[in-house]
Order: sequence, then structure tokens, then C-alpha cells
Amino acid sequence: MHKGLLKSWKSDKGFGFIKSDTLEHDTFIHISALKHMSRKPKVGDTIYFEVATQPDGKTKAINCRIEGVTELKAPYQKHTQQPYRMAKSNFASSFLGKVASIALIAALCFYAINKYNAHSSSQTPVITNADLATFDKKYPKMVIPKSTQNFTCDGRQHCSQMTSKDEAIFFINNCPNTKMDGDNDGDPCERDTRF
Repeated sequence: MHKGLLKSWKSDKGFGFIKSDTLEHDTFIHISALKHMSRKPKVGDTIYFEVATQPDGKTKAINCRIEGVTELKAPYQKHTQQPYRMAKSNFASSFLGKVASIALIAALCFYAINKYNAHSSSQTPVITNADLATFDKKYPKMVIPKSTQNFTCDGRQHCSQMTSKDEAIFFINNCPNTKMDGDNDGDPCERDTRF
């Protein structure tokens, strides 16, 4: 291992030269030889290095480190723990656990939907025979005159605007906002003496 001072450094190009008392020529150094250091090199740094001869006969510095600068751990040393591998038995139980969880969620959803449907169907009124027997009393039949083809809803609302009782009956049964049946018994214009 050689020791030398960084004589020059070109930050924009990522290389420089090391002057060492033990070597005849200055040694070329590239930034890639220092990538494990916590900072970039500066002119004047003491560098420890080995020398390798390239195929073209030139030398370069390898296995370098800067004196007094901490080294970064190599990427493969960062994670000393081996990746966790699941044993087959754990995989099977995990798979069964997932299937059981999905089945449980599906069962809960099915139960909730059935409960909702049962609740909403209980809200729907059911008509029984007893209801049908009292229906006519609760809702008396409306008598609509047979000759209704001459009557149309035209916005009239009061008895004084009607020409006949049949027309008044048509209006209270078919037209909105009429004011001709005050007691809501289906018999309009009871006080009108004209009819």
C-alpha cells in the first residue's frame, strides 16, 4: 500500500493525480476508486492506495482511501440480515388464514344483507282481509259522472265557477287545488243552492 498527497483534482471530470515519495511518477486516480468515502477528495488530502497497471501500460490508483475520512459501508453490507423465507408449513397456514378471513368477511356481508332485507321487508305494509273489509269505510268510493268527456281541468277552483254539480265532482276528483269540498266528504258545493 502506498501513501501520497492529492496533488491535483478536477471535480467536474472526477479525476486527479497523487504524488507519492515511493513512486517515480504521479499516479492517476479516478473518483470511482473513492466512491466508498463519505466525502469527495480535496487537493492536499493524504491518500492510501495500491497501483494497478492498465493494458496500455499506464498506472492508476486502486483500493484507495482518504486519511481521516470515514468510509461508507458497501451496499451489500448494509443489510446483514438474510431475507425472510417463509417455510412451506407457514405458507400453508398463512394461505389458509387468508382464505378463512375472506370467508368470514363474506359471511358477515351475507348476514348484514339478509338482516337489511328482512328489516326493509318488515317496513312494507301488508294488506289483510280485515283491511279490505274496512277499506270502503275509510276511503268512500268517489262517484265520477259518466259524461266526463266534456270536462277538463282548466284552473278553476271554486263552486261559483262551476256550471253543474257533475262538473264540480269531476274537478274535486281530477284537478289540483280545488276549494269546493270543505268537509272532504266527496260531495262538493253543498252550500251552493244552484245545484
